[in-house]
Amino acid sequence: MTAKMTPLAIDAQHLVKRYKSKTAVDGISLQVPVGETFGILGSNGAGKTTTVEMTAGLRKPTEGSVRILGLDPFTDRAKVRQILGVQLQQANLHDALTVRELVDLYRSFYPNPLDIDRALTMVELQEKARTRFSSLSGGQQQRLSIALALIGQPQVVILDELTTGLDPKARRRVWATIESLEDQTVILISHAMDEVERLCDRVALIDAGRIIAQGTPDDLKAQASAHTLEDAFVALTGKDLQHQQEDA
Repeated sequence: MTAKMTPLAIDAQHLVKRYKSKTAVDGISLQVPVGETFGILGSNGAGKTTTVEMTAGLRKPTEGSVRILGLDPFTDRAKVRQILGVQLQQANLHDALTVRELVDLYRSFYPNPLDIDRALTMVELQEKARTRFSSLSGGQQQRLSIALALIGQPQVVILDELTTGLDPKARRRVWATIESLEDQTVILISHAMDEVERLCDRVALIDAGRIIAQGTPDDLKAQASAHTLEDAFVALTGKDLQHQQEDA
């Protein structure tokens, strides 16, 4: 008897994105099973954010196809919005609304959202509930974006630079929140090696718009004969991800 295969949450096939003469993504394919936490690592300009934006239906690919739990994010946009949560690095939210008002607004988009207080507690913003978005620090805005991505209890969550700008305590709290998402699929774009190693079941290394290595963190370390994931990244790409992020 053939074992039943785990269904795919993300099935991206041969994604290509060109801008005139520049190819930002050059034939990337990703298959992420339901329930997996999948990490994407790459240096600045490697194509990771463009890949994720195409996967989420935020950017149309030049070539290739994407399915999220079998749905096309472009033609099935309304259905995909009910099953997909996205947190991007730059949050474009209404400056005049308070934290509670923003969370309440986003709750209205979903049939079975989280309780407001629970969502704020998850990201330690309960004391900022009456603060306007424009008055939040960069780290607080980041945490609010995470809460908004999770408020609808989506089946698939895309998180871009999850804990950038957060202090160590807040990072650990956010990590614990992500680890608690047992039935949800998480796509994590991050340059924090400790974060990726702790949270991700598998990782793809992207360089010059292509996947150059893919596997568990231990697989990648073994492939590069490295003791740490950071050393493996440098060995496989020839680039120092940490320094590039600091220079950005």
